[in-house]
Amino acid sequence: MEFFKQHKVYDFMGMRRFWITLSVSLVALSTFLVFWPGPNYGTDFRGGTEIEVAFEKPVDAAKIRDAVASSHQFSEPDIVEVRSDKHPHQFLIRVQEVSEVQASVKQQLKQALCLTSESASPLSDTTKCPETNRATEVKFSAGGDKISARYDADPSMEKLKEQIASVPGVKLRVSATNPQVVNPRDHRVEIQLQSKGDLLMDVLRAQLGKDMVPEAALRVEWVGPKAGKQLRDSARNSVAIAIVFIMLYLAFRFDLRFAPGVVLACVHDAMVVIGVFIVFRREVTLSTVAAVLTIIGYSMNDTVIIYDRIRENLGKHRGKSFSQIINLSVSETLSRTILTSGATMLSVLPFFVWGTGVIKDFALAMVAGIIAGTYSSIYVAAPLTEWIDMKMARSGDVKKRLAGPRE
Repeated sequence: MEFFKQHKVYDFMGMRRFWITLSVSLVALSTFLVFWPGPNYGTDFRGGTEIEVAFEKPVDAAKIRDAVASSHQFSEPDIVEVRSDKHPHQFLIRVQEVSEVQASVKQQLKQALCLTSESASPLSDTTKCPETNRATEVKFSAGGDKISARYDADPSMEKLKEQIASVPGVKLRVSATNPQVVNPRDHRVEIQLQSKGDLLMDVLRAQLGKDMVPEAALRVEWVGPKAGKQLRDSARNSVAIAIVFIMLYLAFRFDLRFAPGVVLACVHDAMVVIGVFIVFRREVTLSTVAAVLTIIGYSMNDTVIIYDRIRENLGKHRGKSFSQIINLSVSETLSRTILTSGATMLSVLPFFVWGTGVIKDFALAMVAGIIAGTYSSIYVAAPLTEWIDMKMARSGDVKKRLAGPRE
């Protein structure tokens, strides 16, 4: 399918000043926005507790925010309404606090569970530590809100509850199956402590009423601040490493003139996507990073197609300038570019229009990236390659003059 007439050459490089100015402005604006007001990092990157709740009755975000803030147990609650046909009153509630048990509390829990390897455990006190309730192994989950304990025989669940309750500030999650034996052969018991998500649900019930708040949240997730920082650093490094390897690949496949243009185009596309997310105050999560990496690969593929045609035309049309070669090459591949970008855009737009949550954010990144990536191949990568070629040609001419015969 051809959208444009064959053998017709469009003067793309004649408009490069406008598009280069636009690109520089967009990247500069995105860079400024990164520092102020900064990206709206999701729980993946900044840490915190996140729950999704489907309320039984209509409620607005302001009322939920006031209910959470009035407890003085959570700081800076973030409330987002989630549109869902299945749950008409669904909200996403995020707080900065996490369910992280301190090392000192873990030590107290080990002693309360009468861990046999702990010398400080009062094993001689049969009232606190009966023989059936002496743990031989105690392990904590990443945040400490889940405990796995092993015994020589199945322990008394009631006594186990008393032992946990003896540690100040620690509460069991309310459930008929907590604690419970999860492996009868090893006498392994799973103990679930009350998390920040459970506490948040209790606060909502106390402030809004039990008839308003359901018994359980639809989803509970949390990430510690340290893990969030590690994820943020890893995400940044993954994008940087991807760009470096792209540059090496292009330098190997073509020559050094072409590599910087693709790298600049990839950086341009990534910054534009981040800028769009900051302007619309969308969350930057691991899904956003995945979208950025997808856009980088998409943009590179489009640029390589144009570069390949430029290299081919350089051998065919030796009398033409580099700018004319770019115009010819882009014109020849224009139909292919429109078809590829258009097909990809059509597949992403439904998710952007009708999608919700993470899918909608991913689609937003793809829509912005496809637009930026399509024109960056023409007006970012190609002009930089032309400029580098011109500099290399001038440098070669100077060297030839300097190396000429002296009188």
